[in-house]
Amino acid sequence: MTSIVDLRSDTVTQPTQAMRAAMLAAPLGDDVFGDDPSVNALQEKIAAMLGFESALFLPTGTQSNLCAIMAHCQRGDEYIVGQYAHCYRWEGGGAAVLGSVQPQPLQNLPDGTMALEDIAAAIKPDDAHFARTRMLALENTQGGKLLPMEYLQQATQLATDKGLTNHLDGARIFNAATAQAALVRSDILTEARRIASCFDSVSVCLSKGLGTPVGSLLCGDREFITRAHRIRKMVGGGMRQAGILAAAGSYALDHHLDRLTDDHALAKRLANGLTGLRELQVETPQTNILFVDLVGTAWERSAELLLHLKKHGILATGLYRLRFVTHLDLDTADIDRAITAIRDFFRK
Repeated sequence: MTSIVDLRSDTVTQPTQAMRAAMLAAPLGDDVFGDDPSVNALQEKIAAMLGFESALFLPTGTQSNLCAIMAHCQRGDEYIVGQYAHCYRWEGGGAAVLGSVQPQPLQNLPDGTMALEDIAAAIKPDDAHFARTRMLALENTQGGKLLPMEYLQQATQLATDKGLTNHLDGARIFNAATAQAALVRSDILTEARRIASCFDSVSVCLSKGLGTPVGSLLCGDREFITRAHRIRKMVGGGMRQAGILAAAGSYALDHHLDRLTDDHALAKRLANGLTGLRELQVETPQTNILFVDLVGTAWERSAELLLHLKKHGILATGLYRLRFVTHLDLDTADIDRAITAIRDFFRK
């Protein structure tokens, strides 16, 4: 039977045998009582790695961002965020629905940033007519794009100078750090810590490029994490013997960081293999996410293309813009299969 080449997301990965063994061997307790040693070890590990006082283990990145926003903001407050940020566009409006915190979305520029002048203009004066602007939320990577370090410093300093806190949706912060390390000839941990140093809180997803089955981590100072912990309980995120999941996270942080360069290389291989097809406009990937636009009349065949790929055991998402995400369950042969299938489709 032909194996499936799943390019829909890096969330589709299966835990490796070594990760499963670590999960099986994990010492367990009751995390609601705070005595699961594997959870505590994971929280301490990520806090130390990124330079924070404390951290909190949560089931999902959506819940992690929600707890962060609600811990930074009160009812009637607002946060500034990009139109294409995950915590605005793809998290069900949770901050507004559950936290009564209003998002103030701004246009994302082609490089994933928001214009500094737009951020400054969006900060409301202290006036009863307006929601109180309390927080700036950035995402790195944003749609697979690395936000430049200089931009992170400038944007967060602007927010700080205006009395705002700064939150990073760093679901793929280690992908960002991998790309940044290659640019400045540094290492992943150093660059991850540099990125995190700009923010009051950072959310890190374990179940994307790092390959765990479940979980995210929220980092901040102790007072902030105490508030977030209470909110996690309110929104149903208190887990019991969660150490079996936390052990996968600790294993991933110890063993799956350096290999992220492989995912980035696969995305570039896919981009190179599709470049030159007149029906496609291929973006140059910076990390593990590749966007491909169908141009001219080709976009009318997008559904047909996705069905063609599925019949060949290749899964992807999109419409007139296709998204391909590489991860640890793929290799060069899988990427070459996808290239061949797409090229065959347009030849026919």
